[in-house]
Amino acid sequence: MSDLPHITTFAWVPPFARGFVRDLRARWAFEEVGQAYVVDLIDGPYAKSAQHRRYQPFGQVPTYSDGKVQIFESGAIVLRIAEGSDLLPQDADARLGAIQWLIAALNSVEPFVMQIAVVDVFEADKAWSPMRRPRVIADLEGRLADLEAALGGKTWLDGDAFTVGDLMMISVLGGLRGTDILQAYPRLAAYVARGEARPAHVKAMGDQLALYEGADAPEEMSA
Repeated sequence: MSDLPHITTFAWVPPFARGFVRDLRARWAFEEVGQAYVVDLIDGPYAKSAQHRRYQPFGQVPTYSDGKVQIFESGAIVLRIAEGSDLLPQDADARLGAIQWLIAALNSVEPFVMQIAVVDVFEADKAWSPMRRPRVIADLEGRLADLEAALGGKTWLDGDAFTVGDLMMISVLGGLRGTDILQAYPRLAAYVARGEARPAHVKAMGDQLALYEGADAPEEMSA
């Protein structure tokens, strides 16, 4: 096994998921801190296997290992990668501020973003999805309005410094890519654009998309 940290992700995902798989968050953090890493590819059946569930009990990706720790959940992974870097400030107040925004992204914003994917993609064929969608949009808009108010005129959530809180919040808001929802929140839209224009994000996104470029579905690969 390489001495470099390892993360896992899927060897193949359907086109609609490309650019959204959560190993992107770890990749972005690695690029921000200048840390080389190894990507271990797994398939869907392996993700649900007992072997993988020893490290990721919910059968998901990514997981992370570096010879000292083996963890799951993108928030925990990003915090591990950020240790000792400017992504996780040394000043106690600033450090806790960054961590609170990371947790807010995952707990207070992402569940509302994910409901868009549920009604528009995963349950789009269900009779109740068109009826449920207006409420999903209204709930999300409430969260986005609160977040835009908190951002105000700042460059990043806590001011001038880009931290793990911004990395995670922008990653979560990236789940709205392909929709027009952020257009009603120009400060948030500009905030996401600033984050996604960072060279580290561009590199991480490019690497994830390159993994799936020209990839065939598993059944086609075994034909």
